[in-house]
Amino acid sequence: MTNIIKVVVAGPRGRMGKEAVKLVDETPNFELVAVLDRKNNGTNLNELEGFTGSSAPIYTNIEECFQQVEADVLIDLTIPETGYIHTKTALLHGVRPVVGTTGFTKEQIQELTKLAEDKGLGCIIAPNFAIGAILMMKFSQMAAKYFQNVEIIELHHDQKLDAPSGTAVKTAEMISESRQSIKQGHENEKETLPGARGADLEGMRIHSVRLPGLVAHQQVLFGADGQLLTIQHDSYNRASFMSGVKVSVETIMNLETLVYGLEHILD
Repeated sequence: MTNIIKVVVAGPRGRMGKEAVKLVDETPNFELVAVLDRKNNGTNLNELEGFTGSSAPIYTNIEECFQQVEADVLIDLTIPETGYIHTKTALLHGVRPVVGTTGFTKEQIQELTKLAEDKGLGCIIAPNFAIGAILMMKFSQMAAKYFQNVEIIELHHDQKLDAPSGTAVKTAEMISESRQSIKQGHENEKETLPGARGADLEGMRIHSVRLPGLVAHQQVLFGADGQLLTIQHDSYNRASFMSGVKVSVETIMNLETLVYGLEHILD
């Protein structure tokens, strides 16, 4: 018999949170035991408009939730400030966090890594849970061995809080492992409008686009004499991220440290 993984979802009313609730409800060996919400404390999830499945209790206080509910995994797809607090609290209570929130600082990642290792618990923080996006990053890292000049264009909905996106930054970090830092463009180029050339990470330029109607899209452009290589990924809806969330929940039960980036757990 397959062991049941007991899951808490943070932010169930958000666009990503709703997809996570649906994923847990539809996965046979997952059980939704509670949700964390900014309001509606003391009620059940199926009492809210738009939720007809699970009757999991709603908590506004994460400490109270973990004290009263037996959980294995926390899925957090909220915002950086909340995600950091939730991740740390989960680890302190012996719960393994799967976190899709971007914007963690290096210091926070280091702190959470130490805490996870001290507790002997798995923790996965992934800038992007779409399998196709992970492949895009891996392919870009491979291409960077042969193409030194690269620019990244990331496009997201206009409600996204961080820029550049965590996926774009992670892509640039992976590329930098295969590429020496160089200055791109003309040596005497000047920005007639500040910011026109985008953010600069080790000579790579990252451009952020924010428009209604978009979900999550990224192009990585490699240029060389006489040729252009474009590696592109598009998420047209938030269900595209759930395959990676599912893999993370299943994998995290066998980890004893923090993993940053889904690429580290994919074969």
